[in-house]
Amino acid sequence: MPCLNPLKTQCKNYLILCFLLVLGGRARAQLLTQPGTFAVGCNYWASHAGTHMWRDWRPEVIEKDLQQLSENGIKVMRVFPLWPDFQPIHKVYAGEGGVKYIGWANGQPLPPTGVGANGMSEEQLQHFEAFAKLAQKYNIKLVVGLITGWMSGQLYVPSALEGRNILTDPEALVWQQKFITTFVHRLKNQPAILAWDFGNECNVMGKVDNHHQAYVWSAMLAGAIKSADPTRPIVSGMHSLSAEDNAPWRIEDQAATTDVLTTHPYSLWTKYASQDGVNTMRTILHAAAETRLYGDIGGKPALTEETGVMGPMTGGEKEKAAFARTALFSNWAHDCMGTLWWCAYDQLSFAYPPYNYASVEGELGLIKEDRTVKPVLGEFKAFSGFLDQLPFKALPPRKTEAVCILTEGQDTWAVAYTSFVLAKQAGFDFKFQKSGQELAEAPLYLLPSLKGIDPFRKDYWLKLLEKVQAGATLYMSLDDAYLPTFNEPLGVNVTTNAKRRGQLAFAAKLAGKNVKFSTNAERKLSIDPKQATVLAKEADGNPVFVKTAYGKGHIYLLTFPLEQNLTTQTGAFDAGQPAYASLYRELARPLLAERVLTQPNPFVGVTEHAVSDTEKVVVLINYSPTNVSTTAQVKNGWAVAGSLYGPKPSSLSLPLKANDALVLTLRKK
Repeated sequence: MPCLNPLKTQCKNYLILCFLLVLGGRARAQLLTQPGTFAVGCNYWASHAGTHMWRDWRPEVIEKDLQQLSENGIKVMRVFPLWPDFQPIHKVYAGEGGVKYIGWANGQPLPPTGVGANGMSEEQLQHFEAFAKLAQKYNIKLVVGLITGWMSGQLYVPSALEGRNILTDPEALVWQQKFITTFVHRLKNQPAILAWDFGNECNVMGKVDNHHQAYVWSAMLAGAIKSADPTRPIVSGMHSLSAEDNAPWRIEDQAATTDVLTTHPYSLWTKYASQDGVNTMRTILHAAAETRLYGDIGGKPALTEETGVMGPMTGGEKEKAAFARTALFSNWAHDCMGTLWWCAYDQLSFAYPPYNYASVEGELGLIKEDRTVKPVLGEFKAFSGFLDQLPFKALPPRKTEAVCILTEGQDTWAVAYTSFVLAKQAGFDFKFQKSGQELAEAPLYLLPSLKGIDPFRKDYWLKLLEKVQAGATLYMSLDDAYLPTFNEPLGVNVTTNAKRRGQLAFAAKLAGKNVKFSTNAERKLSIDPKQATVLAKEADGNPVFVKTAYGKGHIYLLTFPLEQNLTTQTGAFDAGQPAYASLYRELARPLLAERVLTQPNPFVGVTEHAVSDTEKVVVLINYSPTNVSTTAQVKNGWAVAGSLYGPKPSSLSLPLKANDALVLTLRKK
């Protein structure tokens, strides 16, 4: 029976509208938060003006941009309401430099009501509304970087806040809160908006003395966003976070205050990442390694929010396209939530800062200034089309066999990055944890490059040993480290521990390969193996790699920091180098036998994804710039059923093009 009370009808309709808005927000959010979904896109400044796009507003040019990007497979854009353009507040000074009031550039005070009371520009808010409607017209979703006070080498701050520490000054915090509540409240009904981002690399806007200050800033922004719009996820927008406990910007703190963590992996700017060519394995795996580090340590979804190749001096167009193609497949296969390129258009002809002094900012676009599409955009379009034709919306999470534990005293990024590449070359996958976090269940635990006298607490060490006694395998490599107990669980006796003279010579046959190399080690542990099996010796016969039974499990000990050493070794993962990953493959051999498909080529990465108990998706990625052919070993009872990308193989000999992938389905017979 229809409701005859108009007031009740209005209330009912209002509740339905609220429900639909919340439901719509949840549907939007799934792209960045539902495991296996993947955002393909770019960061965007208008082609005609770069960071001046809001003060030089040309909607006809912007519409042309969005149409071109949409036609080339771009589904998500990260965009930036430049802070001083949207909140153009100035101080009016009185005698002796005292501040009379906050007002506009023309000296007029802020109005008592409306968006102007919070220092916000009505004109620019209207511009952004028009922009969001254009994005919706071309089916592009927006991640909005709210406090855009840092961009491409320049600090952008409202005049009234110049000279203040933007991250800790109380007055600066007040105006940031006013910006966010006004902007988010005004724009939250725009359906194109996918998520709210704190802003672009806001940890560059000022200095914090400790992680408590960084946490307070993040929590303040997060609270302001959620109070205005609880339906959309909050994206961090940060770069250069750390897994180390005393770092000012910590992964755990951003995870506590946001819904999606972000990485900005550029080889030029990131420590240890620019040693090899852009189209080679270590460089390409940078994004997946860093994004998984953030996501695993933080326990939140993580997105490769910015990446790219910094201009023509870092690689040719063909090589950049190869990098993009391989990185897209790699990030997708490693449970990253998307890949956004930096950026949409070249910015070569602009004569104002930062483009007039930032050497690497001019030619980073997917599209040239004359609207010529670059080869990289062709790869984004192809990958976007590949995702559209998949028989599932979300790739199931990849199979992981191990936990890689990062510890105090070490360079956590160095050790994490190299361990990730070694495991990939060895054929298995792991998740990251920090010592002190609740120890996850796994058949294999890695403690790479332990350093210092207290890498973890004694109770944590004892928990690890309990896992081994119950049947797990533990691997450790040492960088002048000291453990709570050693001789008894390792089944050895350390007779002397002295500073090493010269390099350590390693020689062994591991996982069917002869492995021989020289490396650095700060200390020489002279070891009586006792109950341990010696897998490798120094030239003088001293054991350097041993295996010991402990309860139902095993412990592997390497007496030098393989991971830390390889981090700074140029070309360590190129063809023709020693088979370092054979050490990892040796300890993971029983686990590799449980995979439905394995292959021996160290430059071909393999991830396994369970669609059901009887169907798997296997992603093979050729991380090398040359065509390869590898031989697959398929587990008994399984068979290759088809291909989602690349030709279906007629045999177990698998050809892979340079910097390309093969996505297979396997079914249980």
